[in-house]
Amino acid sequence: MEPEVDIMAKFSLFRKTWDMKLREELLIHFIPLVKQVAGRMIVSLPRSVELSELESAGLMGLVNAIDRFDPAVGVKFETYAIPRIKGAILDGLRELDWAPRSIRAKSRILETALQKLSGELGRSPNDRELADYMDIDIDDYYRILDDASLVTLMSLDDSLTNKQGDTLSLADIVEDDETSRPYFGMERNEIKELTIEAIKSLSEQERLVIALYYYEELTLKEIGLVMEISESRVSQIHTKAILTMKAMLMSAVTNR
Repeated sequence: MEPEVDIMAKFSLFRKTWDMKLREELLIHFIPLVKQVAGRMIVSLPRSVELSELESAGLMGLVNAIDRFDPAVGVKFETYAIPRIKGAILDGLRELDWAPRSIRAKSRILETALQKLSGELGRSPNDRELADYMDIDIDDYYRILDDASLVTLMSLDDSLTNKQGDTLSLADIVEDDETSRPYFGMERNEIKELTIEAIKSLSEQERLVIALYYYEELTLKEIGLVMEISESRVSQIHTKAILTMKAMLMSAVTNR
């Protein structure tokens, strides 16, 4: 593995020369990053989806990140590239249309219920409250939650639009703790604050799953072992947490 300073020097030279040999060297160096991202995403997808398909799509995201990355900003390349690799993979999945329409419809129904009930309660509703609100029994609710887990992957490049018509990207809130990036401006800070509030609204169990999955980078199976619950239950908790955050964030942004 090349030292970080050498990689940044290559990026700086590439920005000046657009030498395709340098681009190829950078691409080869960061291919393991694509494999890492694709490997984490595959665990939440149906068995019919091939890992190689995710990696091929992610490679296009890596190429785009290399071409657009500016080392002068002071951000680590991995911080910049991961959201774009994820976004490319998700775009590839959308083109494959891997989730049946019936499952997408169930996910939208659940998401709508979450948005309305969260607004009424001012917090994340529990499973029983959601089932009652949707007028279904708890077993049917869990089946919908299992189905919805297939469509909760959301690109950080997806946009939100407020009442004024301003389009804000979720990728803009991904922050590197080692640097300040004021060029994102007030809109980025606003979405970041809304996201923090959405996380705070989750239950303690949901926040733990989010922390272990996204910050500690544990798999769903590993989280299940830590929390002493089944992998499928972890998946349900993760799905509900993501849908709740998305619903609350969408509601907050569109109403501003």
